[in-house]
Amino acid sequence: MKGKKALKIIGIILVAIVLFMATINIIPPAKNVESNPFVVEKGELPLVAAHRGGSINNPENTMLAFREAVKTIGIDIIESDLYLTKDGYLVYNHDEYIDETCNVNGDVPLSEVESLSEEKRHYIKDMTLAELEKYNFGYYFTDENGERIYKDEKNIAEKGLQIATVDKLFAEFYETHPELLFIVEIKNEGEAGYKACEILYNTLEKYPLYKERMVVGTFHDEIEEELKAKYPSLLRGAPTGTAAEFILTQFLGVNLFNKSDFACLQIPTSYDVGITLTLDKSTIIKRAHRRNIAVQYWTINEADEMRRLIELGCDCIMTDNPKLLKEVLKEYE
Repeated sequence: MKGKKALKIIGIILVAIVLFMATINIIPPAKNVESNPFVVEKGELPLVAAHRGGSINNPENTMLAFREAVKTIGIDIIESDLYLTKDGYLVYNHDEYIDETCNVNGDVPLSEVESLSEEKRHYIKDMTLAELEKYNFGYYFTDENGERIYKDEKNIAEKGLQIATVDKLFAEFYETHPELLFIVEIKNEGEAGYKACEILYNTLEKYPLYKERMVVGTFHDEIEEELKAKYPSLLRGAPTGTAAEFILTQFLGVNLFNKSDFACLQIPTSYDVGITLTLDKSTIIKRAHRRNIAVQYWTINEADEMRRLIELGCDCIMTDNPKLLKEVLKEYE
């Protein structure tokens, strides 16, 4: 009798757990944001984000790359990282130093530049905008034939091969492409990061349509808190820890208890934490969409992987090769 009673209790507990899990997955969760231009409607193709402006197609983070991506290739989103210069300008660059993308070291092979010690690199924080604009940021770029086609370019300003500022980029497209979207990451931390937030926001005040069409991310907790506290109108991407927490609650089916308020989940297709977690799952996308969160995958440069993500129904594919992604998308139109 005692055994039957114990089994009955266990059965009741299991049924209660099942009912509880079913209930919390049926109840519609609150939206993270009310309006999210980065979420595509069901059945629509994902947005094309030019990572670094499309670094396979053109010299990364240059006005040349941004112009070609927007006006020739027809991308939807410009993605890049922001750094603060010594004299208070925000510029686009992937690394905190510029050695691997321009001729700041003179005529030196890229292999030698890549092996420079940290103390010999040229850091954006130590240089003024005028100093940065002297250099050719297409210097090491190679085209599809392996040719360094901009190595000897003299008219770097006219060609769009200088480092680009946020103000210059916004001004370039605001009148002709007000629908353009932006993904930016503030790379500075501490006081420099706070200043970068302020400059970005003040610049967006001059381009109000873009203020609603940009998502801002950071790896630094204090900068995330600064964005939430002082610039709540800006959409934010999920920091690494917040993204991991969100994904974990989805895997466990307790997503109703996740209290995040980010607009975009920017993730790779897999992540290694001792074991490989597969993140390109329709369940993650569907549950994110219930909260009006856009799911954006990076950095996808292979056609087959692009096709898989398109068929999963993601919102955005970030790629170094937007030209290829546009060709793949034509298969689905």
